[in-house]
Amino acid sequence: MAAKPNSIGNDGQPASDDIPLTSLEESLLSLEKLDRASPELWPEQIPGVSDFVPLQNPDQSPPSWNKDLTKEDYNYMQQLGSLTTSSLIMEVKKLHDLAYQLGLEEAKEMTRGKYLNIFSSRRQR
Repeated sequence: MAAKPNSIGNDGQPASDDIPLTSLEESLLSLEKLDRASPELWPEQIPGVSDFVPLQNPDQSPPSWNKDLTKEDYNYMQQLGSLTTSSLIMEVKKLHDLAYQLGLEEAKEMTRGKYLNIFSSRRQR
């Protein structure tokens, strides 16, 4: 946007196109310094999330939770990641039902063990 020489508006004042670009840039320049390190000025949006999702450095070793995963585990994570929201909800419901069934079976076995006296504190010989 170049300034037009000698263009004057209807009221005798220079038109807005006549303002040199450098003075416009200077008027928009902010000299304020923002201290981005301050937790009061820039708090974490979700506290603690930076502990779980650190920035990856190529020299770092993989995270501890990632060390013992097999190729099958990675494939399963990929499958779960590609599910739609409703499919993922159904998968979570299946896991919840499975955990409930395991809890019922464990309760039965604990009751059975109590009746058989295998949990007694002193041993009878």
